[in-house]
Amino acid sequence: MSPNTLALSPSRQNLWRLILIRLLVLLAQSVSVLAAYLSGWFPLPWTPLLLALGGSALVSILTLLRLRRDWPVTSLEYGLQLLFDMFIHSVLLYYSGGPTNPFVSYYLVPLTIAAATLPWFFTAVLAVVAVTSYSALLVWYVPLTAFDVPLGGGLVSLHVIGMWLNFAMSAGLISLFVVRMADALRQHAEHLAERREQSIRDAQLLGIASVAAGAAHELSTPLSTMSVLLKDIRKDYAEPELQEDLAVLQEQVRLCKESLQHMVRSAEDNRRQPERVEPADDWLRALLARWQLMRPEVSWQWAALPQGAAPSLRASPELGQAMLNLLNNAADACPEQLRISLAWDQRCITLHIRDRGPGVPLHIAEQLGTAFLTTKGKKGFGLGLFLSQAAVERIGGTVRLFNQCEGGTLTEVTLPIAQEIRHER
Repeated sequence: MSPNTLALSPSRQNLWRLILIRLLVLLAQSVSVLAAYLSGWFPLPWTPLLLALGGSALVSILTLLRLRRDWPVTSLEYGLQLLFDMFIHSVLLYYSGGPTNPFVSYYLVPLTIAAATLPWFFTAVLAVVAVTSYSALLVWYVPLTAFDVPLGGGLVSLHVIGMWLNFAMSAGLISLFVVRMADALRQHAEHLAERREQSIRDAQLLGIASVAAGAAHELSTPLSTMSVLLKDIRKDYAEPELQEDLAVLQEQVRLCKESLQHMVRSAEDNRRQPERVEPADDWLRALLARWQLMRPEVSWQWAALPQGAAPSLRASPELGQAMLNLLNNAADACPEQLRISLAWDQRCITLHIRDRGPGVPLHIAEQLGTAFLTTKGKKGFGLGLFLSQAAVERIGGTVRLFNQCEGGTLTEVTLPIAQEIRHER
């Protein structure tokens, strides 16, 4: 387990908060004992009280030093820390009035923390300890001689004041810290859920990659055969119209072969050098030039770039293929009047692809981007957007689709800026 994982684990964060609670309570307990000693209202056994407070301070310091090490915080350790708090509280109560002490209900604070952060077994054990300790204090304790003291010409009940202070302190600790502890657990659970979803997506990507590798190998031979046959047919038939159609077929076969070769080269380049840094505008120009050769029938317009030097991005074969998938999706929706724009700010690079198609059906909008889910019917496989999202999210970006009021879809791609270099135009 890595140090970063340990530092962000909810048990470790909760132990930090528990030590903070203990130090705050220790401060309040020390002030109360000091006030009782200076006022002379309560003749208490000072030595065992000071030893208990000193033991609590020592354990807190040792725990803080322990948290500086990269050791995992287990539920057992966390439960023992809460048990120690109950033990110190019982010792203090034994020497300061037992059940007559207004702070006796503080047992509920560590018990509430356990219920919010620990499995039920530890909570049940701590509940038994709390009830047993409270019950024992009903019989064995050092009584206090007085709770009513003269103040301002009358008697003031310190028991009532202590009950109020205990209620206010307990309510504040439970509201502030226990809520944060439970929130840390919820965030940890959400993180685990995201990791599980990412694992499922990685497994799907691996399966798709295996199928794609097999398909590339199988398609190579028939494409070569088609290319040879088309050359022979063009030699045998001289009709102009047929020659024109055969030339188009030859060009399409050539593009298919180049795509397969590019896929193989990209995989090899990705293995040797996963990514490179280049200006966003140069990268997009090269990508659009390649896409125009693939889709010559599509009419599109590139919006004017913002003023100033374009930031750099981390370009990779996967990112280029992801953008080609998104461009092809927009062209499939409507091959006319596509609008492509590039913008940036201090944080990210934003690419917009605006098409004039029918838009995304609302009943599948939330599921769009799932593997094998498509809006193209039998013409699509449902992999383009899924693979594009995976590639963009891999480098820290996002892909979002928006239906437009006037019709069509706006595809928004945000990419992080590579801070290593910046190029002047």
